[in-house]
Amino acid sequence: MAVVLAGGCRVTNMREGVPSVDGTLRQWPQVGHAVGARGLSLRILEYAPGLSHGLRNRDCDEILYVLEGEATLYIDGWAYHVAAETGVYLRPGETLTVNNMASRLLVLVSSQCPEPEEAPESVPAQTTPAAQALLPARPPTVRLADRKAIPTADRWYRVLIDNEVGSLRATQFVGSIPRGRAPDHYHNYEEVLFILRGMGRMWAGETNTPIAPGSCIYLPKGQVHCVENTGDGELRLLGLFYPAGSPSVRYEVG
Repeated sequence: MAVVLAGGCRVTNMREGVPSVDGTLRQWPQVGHAVGARGLSLRILEYAPGLSHGLRNRDCDEILYVLEGEATLYIDGWAYHVAAETGVYLRPGETLTVNNMASRLLVLVSSQCPEPEEAPESVPAQTTPAAQALLPARPPTVRLADRKAIPTADRWYRVLIDNEVGSLRATQFVGSIPRGRAPDHYHNYEEVLFILRGMGRMWAGETNTPIAPGSCIYLPKGQVHCVENTGDGELRLLGLFYPAGSPSVRYEVG
């Protein structure tokens, strides 16, 4: 059940609600205009084995993270093999087709920015580039293992998707939080978080709720918050914010 904290901060489970189904794809929308987000969305995409229909991106940037499984992603017909802990960038108007040749699910975390008024369009699978199409100059996939960890005090973050791969509007990163609670702070951007591992609490002002792997979090621009790690090990999260910038920029409160 969704928990709404101070200022409109919202926490849900990744498969909360009734999914929409399109061929091999099931989708769970967790953050978007419908729950008060101004620019960002967060959806869980779950692909069963087989070849999916195409999913045509609208006039927005779409940024994906491979949570589980491996598959071949076709982006406008160009093939990219991906596995867990990989970021993927879709440009406006591009079509995503998934060929899941494994025996298990492929699970993606998706964010669109700005979120379009209409849902992505289901189209026939596209597994070959259009005639005369040129291979993109920059690969749209980035592995977490290939990105340098940037320390900030007692924690680190690694940027996956930013302007280096063409995303000028949003930034995707993975961050590590040690045990304990950091000072309350806020950002001048809207943000969504997805908890990858560890246990903790999400604080918004004086309100809080437990978080665990699979928790989806929406943070409005300017909302005072912090993530507390209450477990024995690392708490790791996936973050995406809009407009783009550096994950290290934050403003502490008092």
